[in-house]
Amino acid sequence: MKKILIVLLVAFILIQFFRIDKTNPAVNQGMDFLTIKNTPENIATNIRNSCYDCHSNETKYPWYSNIQPVAWFLKDHIDEGRKELNFSTFATYEPKRQAHKLDEAAEMIEKGEMPLESYLLGHPEAKLTDAQKSELIAYFKKIAGDTRIEHNLPAEK
Repeated sequence: MKKILIVLLVAFILIQFFRIDKTNPAVNQGMDFLTIKNTPENIATNIRNSCYDCHSNETKYPWYSNIQPVAWFLKDHIDEGRKELNFSTFATYEPKRQAHKLDEAAEMIEKGEMPLESYLLGHPEAKLTDAQKSELIAYFKKIAGDTRIEHNLPAEK
């Protein structure tokens, strides 16, 4: 039993040398969702607090991002989040994709799937009240609808 614990401890120490890359891609405010959609400050604050760590290029890595294997899980989660929706590069999306992503964001909040419970454990400030959820859902749906109207796109099915 002692040998197993020693092997596990050595393995844990060794994996600490395999760090994640915490470099955020450059941010161009002219491409950021909050800027291009002129988001009201109270809504922007909620989006920043609850979404931006995983869905933008403005990730603030917490202290536990220095501990492997937790950091690997965290990095993978951030990479996946950015791949699904990146508010920092929102202006690069085609209008149809913008509207669709906003509909998806509203749906994820509505279903309680976002922000993730695992994220909320370490980030209590990201927890949304029912009123904040309703406000974000309505805002995302409004912007999606406005985008469809502006670009003469069909309504989401």
